[in-house]
Amino acid sequence: MKKMLCLLLIASTASQVFSQISSVLPVSSSIAGTSVANTGVRSEFQNPAMLGYAEFSEIGIQHENRFALSELSTNSFQTLLSTNAVNADFSFSYFGYSLYHEMMAGLGFGRNFSDKFALGVRFNYYMAYFSASNSYRGALLPQIGLSYRFSSIFSLGFSTFNPFQTNIKTDFTQKRISSIFSLGTEYYFSPELVWLTQIDREISSNYRLATGFEYQILQQISLKLGAYDAGYLVPCVGCEMSWNHFVLNINCELHPLLGVNSFAGLRYVFSR
Repeated sequence: MKKMLCLLLIASTASQVFSQISSVLPVSSSIAGTSVANTGVRSEFQNPAMLGYAEFSEIGIQHENRFALSELSTNSFQTLLSTNAVNADFSFSYFGYSLYHEMMAGLGFGRNFSDKFALGVRFNYYMAYFSASNSYRGALLPQIGLSYRFSSIFSLGFSTFNPFQTNIKTDFTQKRISSIFSLGTEYYFSPELVWLTQIDREISSNYRLATGFEYQILQQISLKLGAYDAGYLVPCVGCEMSWNHFVLNINCELHPLLGVNSFAGLRYVFSR
């Protein structure tokens, strides 16, 4: 009973101060969620245009925990196939617990045109469990992405999730699904240091502003530092470690009211 009351308290608080960070989309492995223009990282359900930059096939899993509560965790999976014509991925995510949970599966395609710009599209099927009717309801949600390289050191990225504002209606209630538009930049001060920025807008929420730096201190280790603002400032730290065909990302962020969010993602690249 105490645990349920705690969950209800967090949910009511999150609806006011954390509404623009939707649990529908798993968090990005980029620092502070700055993935929309990050050409070097492919994250589950993030900008599908980034698929076009993948030179090799890969498979990955990730886990996000919110505020040290297992009921607010998201687990996701991605497999990516790189070909000469077009790159494709299949992604799946699960959020919640037995009484309420959400699942989403997506099939994405991305193409890199002469290493100058990339286009991508993903078809997501979102499904939620409604305990009132003891049933699942779902909807098909498009996701569109674009990336343009102005030079070898500067790139611009754009993506939109659920642009047509599709919702799920049942006999008892209506589930509103976030409609998110994102714009970001990637700038390389040097081959070892990259600066990422991003602006997100969920239709019914305020803007979310994020920035972060990723610095490769060794061939196998990169450190990440950033922050985002959505009416409150959230600092973020992380690191990336690679060895052989494996790439491990670990990120943490400190919410000023609700506590720590943690993220861990592991990818296996079939050839490097």
